[in-house]
Amino acid sequence: MDDKKLIWIYPGQGSQFVGMGRDLAENSPKAKALFEKANKIMGFDLTSIIFDGPEESLKRTLYTQPAILVICMALHQLLTGTKAVPPAIAVAGHSLGEYTALWAAGVLDTETVLRLVKRRAELMDAAAQSSKGKMAAIMGLTDEKLSDLVATCGGKVILANYNAPKQTVISGEAAAVEEAVEKCKEAGAKRAVVLQVSGGFHSPLMEGPAQELGKLIDEAQFSPAQMPVITNCDATPHTDPEELRANLRKQMMSSVLWTKMVARGAEEYKPDAFVEIGPGSVLAGLIRRINPEIPCSNIATWNDILTLRR
Repeated sequence: MDDKKLIWIYPGQGSQFVGMGRDLAENSPKAKALFEKANKIMGFDLTSIIFDGPEESLKRTLYTQPAILVICMALHQLLTGTKAVPPAIAVAGHSLGEYTALWAAGVLDTETVLRLVKRRAELMDAAAQSSKGKMAAIMGLTDEKLSDLVATCGGKVILANYNAPKQTVISGEAAAVEEAVEKCKEAGAKRAVVLQVSGGFHSPLMEGPAQELGKLIDEAQFSPAQMPVITNCDATPHTDPEELRANLRKQMMSSVLWTKMVARGAEEYKPDAFVEIGPGSVLAGLIRRINPEIPCSNIATWNDILTLRR
């Protein structure tokens, strides 16, 4: 892998599981130190929730987001300490994963990214409790057909995550999402199901939390990116810190253009592979749906790191 061109990618919510990262803490002093720093900044024992659960706690946005962030950061630190792995030619993250990508590119430092995600998780968790929004996964309909369908629903609902061709997540007001799900079934969707998430994320329902988080984003130090960051809201590579700041301000209530992000990265940089750094392999699976010819692997465990070091 040491002579390959790689794009590093980082997952968002949905990739978590109880016990993830325990092997990193047990084998790496560097990972253990990062976990301890995260505990201190979060103001609670995050690693206890990650390693021991219960699952219901880990699934709550308040804990899920910092949990996934810190696991991805630990894996990234260990990966980049391996001479067999070259620097990335670009980075990207899905939703929450964009924060990890900004940190990996040197735009945000460790303390800043932890504090931003702490506040993001708090705001989105609170919004989920009060807004009564929902999200739903739709498979088997084109984006154009789905867009026309949701436009006929009474209420705020948008295409929130363009995950892969004919694999899209819609988000918005609960009643409008439920109406859209029924209409999608009638239109012949292979799958249309409301997701077990706690709010209508990446939709206009997040406008208030996005404005609140924006204040913290405006105060944060953003440095020029050491490699391009392909951002969620426009599927475009950026290195300018103020462009990255502006896009991050919009991210919480904007659609995640993952399909276009992967296509743009593949076309512009012609990588030998995309490498998913984080628990699970959700993004690797999506990339195989987007373009089966694009090589994609994932680094998720201590054993994966050891394999690269041999």
